[in-house]
Amino acid sequence: MDMHSTLSKLKNNEITIEEAEKQLRITNFEILSDIARIDIHRAKRIGIPEAVIADCKTCEEVVSIARVHLKKEGRVIITRVPEEIYNALRSLADELKANIRWSTKGKVAAIGDKTKKTGGIVGVISAGTADIPVAEEAKMIAEEMGCSVTTIYDVGAGGIHRLFPELTKLVEAGVDAVVVAAGREGTLPTIVSGLIDVPVIGVPVSTGYGAGGKGKAALLSMLQSCSVLTVVNIDAGFVAGAFAARIANKNAKNRMEY
Repeated sequence: MDMHSTLSKLKNNEITIEEAEKQLRITNFEILSDIARIDIHRAKRIGIPEAVIADCKTCEEVVSIARVHLKKEGRVIITRVPEEIYNALRSLADELKANIRWSTKGKVAAIGDKTKKTGGIVGVISAGTADIPVAEEAKMIAEEMGCSVTTIYDVGAGGIHRLFPELTKLVEAGVDAVVVAAGREGTLPTIVSGLIDVPVIGVPVSTGYGAGGKGKAALLSMLQSCSVLTVVNIDAGFVAGAFAARIANKNAKNRMEY
């Protein structure tokens, strides 16, 4: 149903305001030439903002898409941002007098309005130092969805004694969900999910090499987890951070209601 039909039905009292709002959220997108159909109401519809992935687009395409998001929504998130594109995004932010937030290691940029804090709390853990970039991507996305984030880095299975005192910090922070990024054999998410009572999302990271390298062994290890574990794709920090934030925000809403 297009916007005109929806508004006509609303005018004729054939649907309620709530039903009209729902239909408009489903159908509303912006066409940008022949390169993109921009889902400008995704955050309102599903609670997760649309992100522009930069490393498979030209600089001009990324800036054009970001400009539409900023015009229509007041903010935009861009992931996997090379330096050249980040410099162009900074220029766009300066031109529009918009705030820009940047994760150097996570390669994520966010321009425009910052989401109000929801009360959701997310934990982010990396097994090794090499896994931090993926963990940082998850962290920034969770923050952009209004969550507070507590991080614990370099506590992998090769020295598991490092994990236990740090894990106490997450419990004390009252985290609603935890993201664990691990490469090589990918053991850490399984261990963490067997120690705490909140949802754990495992992210296989492409830091391993040789047989089973590039995240494949880590992915298969997590999928075979004995403890209950949700697993996303290799290097999918955005998905893990968004999923954790979705859980955390729902919990925060329930806490406020009760």
